[in-house]
Formats: sequence, C-alpha cells, structure tokens
Amino acid sequence: MSPHSSSPLIQPEELAAIGGDVTILDVRWRLAGPPGIESYREGHIPGAVFCDLNADLAAPPGPDGRHPLPPAAAFESAMRRLGVSDARPVVVYDDADSTSAARAWWTLRYFGHRDVRVLDGGMRAWTRAGLPVARDDTQAGEPGDFTAEPGGMPMLDADRAAELAARGVLLDARAPERYRGEVEPVDPVAGHIPGAVNAPTTQNVEPGGRFHSREFLRERFDALGAVEGVPVGAYCGSGVTAAHEVLALEIAGLPAALYVGSWSNWVADPDRPVATG
Repeated sequence: MSPHSSSPLIQPEELAAIGGDVTILDVRWRLAGPPGIESYREGHIPGAVFCDLNADLAAPPGPDGRHPLPPAAAFESAMRRLGVSDARPVVVYDDADSTSAARAWWTLRYFGHRDVRVLDGGMRAWTRAGLPVARDDTQAGEPGDFTAEPGGMPMLDADRAAELAARGVLLDARAPERYRGEVEPVDPVAGHIPGAVNAPTTQNVEPGGRFHSREFLRERFDALGAVEGVPVGAYCGSGVTAAHEVLALEIAGLPAALYVGSWSNWVADPDRPVATG
C-alpha cells in the first residue's frame, strides 16, 4: 500500500496478500442498531480491531450535528488506542457498502493520515472470497503513534455549504424522499439546502456493495454537474453517508469537500432556509 495509490479502495485478495503489516479497523455501524461490536464479535477479518463510529469518529451530538467532527486530541487518542500509527497503512471496512468505513477513511485523511484504504465490498466481499474469519475479541497490540493534524481534506461549514450550493455543486447524499422533504425519520425538519442536487449514495455501489467503476462514477457525477474545475461538496443527515459520496467522488477523480455537520447542523439554526420538492 502506498499513499500515492491511484485508488482509495483495496480488494479482499489484495488485503489478504499484505500479511500483518497493516492496521485493520472494523467500522460496522447502523443508525438504528444493533451496535456494530455485536457483528464484530460474530466474525471479523483476522487482526482487525473494532472502531466505534459514535465514540471514535465523532464528538457527542449537539448543535454541530448528530456526528460532529471529534476534537483532534480525542481522535488522536482513539486512533492510538486502536493501534494506528503515522507510518503504518490503515484499511477500514464495514458490512458491505462502505458507508461507515468511508467516515473512518475521511476522518483519518482529514487528520493527516496519508495511507488509508477502504475494503471494497467490506466483510461481505471478504467472506464471499472464501477468506478466513476470526471470532476472537482482538485488542490492539502496541499503542499507535498517530499524530492528528487537522486540514488534510476540504471541509465545509453551513455558510460555505450555502455558498457552494449557489456557486458550485452541493450534492445531497440522502434518499430522494428525504431530499424532497416527503419524509424525515431522524431530524426535526424535512427538506434540503436550497440549490443542492440530490445524489443518493446507493447509486455509487453495485447490488453486492462494491463501488461502481471509476468510469461509471465519473459519468454519474458529470451528469449532476460535478465536473473538473467546478467546486464540489457533499452533505447528508449527519456527515456519514456524505463521506461515502466524497469517497465515490475521489474514486472518480473529483476532489470534494464534506459538510460534516450536514442537515442535522443546518436545521439547528431556524433562520437557515429550507427547500422541499
């Protein structure tokens, strides 16, 4: 693995061939539960340690959103506890579609880790490839020496997201019915940021959970106006699925900024405008 790899993804067979010289984080998580640690204990990639999205990749919920960015010191401490080091490659994975793994990928990249890859297809692809599964409760060995230095990936706040929706392309990664404001199962207000374009993350992956090809994704984002030379950003409900959008854009060769607070932060201020339809 190299920080200069042309793709942020790694395939199961590639990961299996690396051997022990990599830190593997199991980032399985579901908004409605059950806790990802239960899936981890039922079976995980040998040597992987469990990374808790809520505790390790986000600060407590509040006005900044349901999954705000953790402070640098807290993130650094969590990653060191999980064995993450600056010079050691990291692979992150979840069940299949890389939604929560993408949040780990983005957060590590934002805080300065240069060699992070996402297991394409996650645990489902690993087991389908016939690769071994462990059922021990793996703990990280030696603590890592990761140093968190913010700013490694572009990030938006509410004001910059609004500006991007007006002058560039702001992609709303949520399901169409949430974008249109027809239903809102989580946040107190339904709708979307005015000027945002709906781009559900479910269309970034194939039915089995693996990402579509670079060419497919490039055509998809081109059709949405996300082309070279145009500033692009993404948001969702709380900055998790939007990280998946940023990952898909990266695969397509299109750098994009993440609005970490996303809709849950946007609607925390009743003076911010809301669009529907």
